[in-house]
Amino acid sequence: MCGIFGIIFQDRRRDLGTILLSAGRRLTYRGYDSVGMGVFDGNRVELRKDVGKIEEVNRKLNFEELQGYKGIVQLRWATFGQPLPRNAQPHFDCRQRLVGAHNGNIINTRELIFSLTASGHRFRGENDGEVCVHAVEEALKTTPDLGRALEIADRMLQGDYAFCLTEVGSDLMYCVKKYSSLYLGVGDGFICCSSDLPSILPLTRKIVSIKDGEYVEFSAASYQIKNLATGREVEREPYECTLDLEQAQKGSYPHFMLKEIHEQPDKARALLDYLEHKENTQEILNLLKKTSRVFLIGSGSSYNACTIGACYLNAIGRLEATPVVAGAFAEHYKNFNPEREAFILVSQSGETKDVINVLNLLEKKKARNIITLVNVLGSSLQLRVKHFLPLLTGVEISVPATKTFLNQVLTFLVLACQLARARGLKSPLSRQKLRSLPGLLAETLSQTAGPVKELARVLKGKKYLYYLGYGLSFGACLEGALKLKEVSYIPCEAIYSSEFKHGPLAIISPDDWVVFISTAEDARMSISHMNEVSCRYGKIALIGPDEPALRLNAHFLVPLVSDNYYFCPILSVVVAQLLAYYVSQELGLDPDQPRNISKTLTVD
Repeated sequence: MCGIFGIIFQDRRRDLGTILLSAGRRLTYRGYDSVGMGVFDGNRVELRKDVGKIEEVNRKLNFEELQGYKGIVQLRWATFGQPLPRNAQPHFDCRQRLVGAHNGNIINTRELIFSLTASGHRFRGENDGEVCVHAVEEALKTTPDLGRALEIADRMLQGDYAFCLTEVGSDLMYCVKKYSSLYLGVGDGFICCSSDLPSILPLTRKIVSIKDGEYVEFSAASYQIKNLATGREVEREPYECTLDLEQAQKGSYPHFMLKEIHEQPDKARALLDYLEHKENTQEILNLLKKTSRVFLIGSGSSYNACTIGACYLNAIGRLEATPVVAGAFAEHYKNFNPEREAFILVSQSGETKDVINVLNLLEKKKARNIITLVNVLGSSLQLRVKHFLPLLTGVEISVPATKTFLNQVLTFLVLACQLARARGLKSPLSRQKLRSLPGLLAETLSQTAGPVKELARVLKGKKYLYYLGYGLSFGACLEGALKLKEVSYIPCEAIYSSEFKHGPLAIISPDDWVVFISTAEDARMSISHMNEVSCRYGKIALIGPDEPALRLNAHFLVPLVSDNYYFCPILSVVVAQLLAYYVSQELGLDPDQPRNISKTLTVD
């Protein structure tokens, strides 16, 4: 949530506003409640900001005309303070000498506003980013050194955040990382910092990883990393980033979501190649073989992937696997065994706050067997956890997860099959069979687009919908319902199909539609549950194998290209992704930037 980008050049740039605007556009998926820029030209600073998405604010404020030698741009996803111009970032301090912007959540914002106001500070809004700037201003009362003031301010600020700050007339800029994503880019005649790599890589491929509890003082030519707690300098050289930014272009697709849905066959193929040949896969298998139970921990789409993954590990790998919503882990499983149990932390960004909280707890309890699945190398989870597997999906720009979710599920399926073989069990899926999945994904995309568009036209006007599934299909229903909610704003609930009769069935009225996902193996149970709806005059849309009995009991069937039990939930989710996308198009909505949500959630 929120995106910040700061840059300082050796010389004045007439195109500074254009550079900042381009960087901001690449961070749009992190927040679009408001946007602002602070640009420095000699001893002058100009701050422009307003509520809205970056393109509409740019049309009003004309960011491209801004010139200078350094600047900061911020895109906000609102937490503290409503989406109002006074809460848009960057922010001034009282004297308008400091300018800063943040990403994250300062949980003691209200207390600090009260205490700092009592000390003479004047706040213009209620935003926690403004609190960061005033905290540094307060610390400067005890030291003239801005770096030292950051260390002092850090003791005042409670929460997880990153922020960028600079002073009028100074040739230095500062950035702080405290459990929120932040990277440094070193270029020819400039240095920049950003919440994420896509905004840096068009400018430079030389990246410096910043670790939690560190801050960076940098000019256009050099940088110095220091520990926030001790002030000691940390030596760290840049590395060459090879991330392919071509994947972050829409090409001929109208939206990133549709493009990323269609990238899934290739990304699945790349992941299968990796998992089959890399040594760290074997290290993780050895760890899982020795554990008594594994917790699969994630939030949002990542939790839904854990739900399917737990089925795979239990059924195929014969390993007790428990999916857990990250935010509930500490309360529901506080008596976990840190020595005998394993923990797989799942996050596409590697910065998800709920998941980071679990990692903090595991480290505190000295848990031995921690694994993470991440898409962003250099993220907090990847850097802090010894055993990790990359998702290899490239950049995912659209806020709703598609290819990252699929590769999370595929990772669990491959691990389950490999674990079965490692234990001397017969895997239901051979390596050759697994290698057929990317082709089936491609067939699914080409063969189901027509019926999915037709179904989208039927569902677009519904006030509420349900996804129901039994057994392995339930996790796919969770993800299908989430996708539909995210991009169409239609209330949609996923329910285990046998539970629907225990209350929710009362809601069904004539001509209400319910979407079922089923495998062939679960057809008998699915048909029973489908008829509980249809005999109350509800309508059934089914995503599943083209089995005669299933077809006869559905009002609308989107047939899957395979009836393989373990492939069905993966193929069904691709259909559900397409359905959500096409419903959003029927309603004239932008699926890449759903209202009220952000790609990377770094708050509790």
